[in-house]
Amino acid sequence: MPPLSGGCQGRHMPVEFRPSQALRLWRDVTSDLVRDGRPGLSPRQMALLLTVYLEPPPHTVKSLAGRLGVTKPVITRALDAMARARFLERKRDADDRRSVLVQRTVEGALAVERLGDAIVARYRELPL
Repeated sequence: MPPLSGGCQGRHMPVEFRPSQALRLWRDVTSDLVRDGRPGLSPRQMALLLTVYLEPPPHTVKSLAGRLGVTKPVITRALDAMARARFLERKRDADDRRSVLVQRTVEGALAVERLGDAIVARYRELPL
């Protein structure tokens, strides 16, 4: 398995990452997110946020729906919450006014960075 990025200072993922380790990591990071006092995200919203920040733009409601395997109304509802949290924003495509572009924000970039840092920190605490 490739090394975990994000400044793990030489610690690589074990050759075999056991399901119990993966679940512990997920639980610990999720618990941290619950306690941090920032707006909580559903799994769907988290998948949307990470897709927009980890994959190159442009992102449209239609392309995100296809990528995540859901309908456009599902993406629209998730985007409503993400826009309220200021993690993503929507703009009309200047070239095609029927199309809505989904764009990154500073607040969203900071949230993704904090999430990555939390995952790396919790990973370092896992028993080998």
